[in-house]
Amino acid sequence: MVYYGNTGNRCARNEGMIISKKNNLKVGELAKLTGLTIRTLRYYDQIGLFSPSDYSKGGYRLFNESDLLRLQQILALKELGLSLEEVKSVLDKDDYNPAEVISLQISRLKENISKQQKLLKELQNISSLMQINKPVTVEDFTKLLSLMKKSHQSYFIGRQKSIESHLDRLGNFLVRYPNDSEKGGTNNE
Repeated sequence: MVYYGNTGNRCARNEGMIISKKNNLKVGELAKLTGLTIRTLRYYDQIGLFSPSDYSKGGYRLFNESDLLRLQQILALKELGLSLEEVKSVLDKDDYNPAEVISLQISRLKENISKQQKLLKELQNISSLMQINKPVTVEDFTKLLSLMKKSHQSYFIGRQKSIESHLDRLGNFLVRYPNDSEKGGTNNE
């Protein structure tokens, strides 16, 4: 829904949020702002996940603030472990609610913070015992190792999903362009 705000600027209402349509960003500016690469943003456009709202007369992709909201949602869903196909499917649903994704992201972040705080508390406890030359018990180390394992597991599960996603994309590329994979390879003849 489009309406004109108090300043007369064209605005959009998106799930209870008011977003100004005043400033447009080119793809390079958006890349710098978000930390994503231009290549990633173009890929998202290519697969229909994140397309610009407009194009300049010169053909440059132009993104507005409502596009930034969609990009935030894409990145949040990716962070929650969804593949790009799953992210697209979620965002394209009629009953999709961006506030739910933000709430889910907040819950996940609180959970991670809680795990890290428990680990920090246990490390501080063992450090204190060591500083006053008190013996550290097997139970102390067992508790610490358990917390460290949980912390590392969540990290490595995230890395594993990222690597699997990259391998899937590479596999899709090789299937789509088999002759390109032969260029630049070693010559074993």
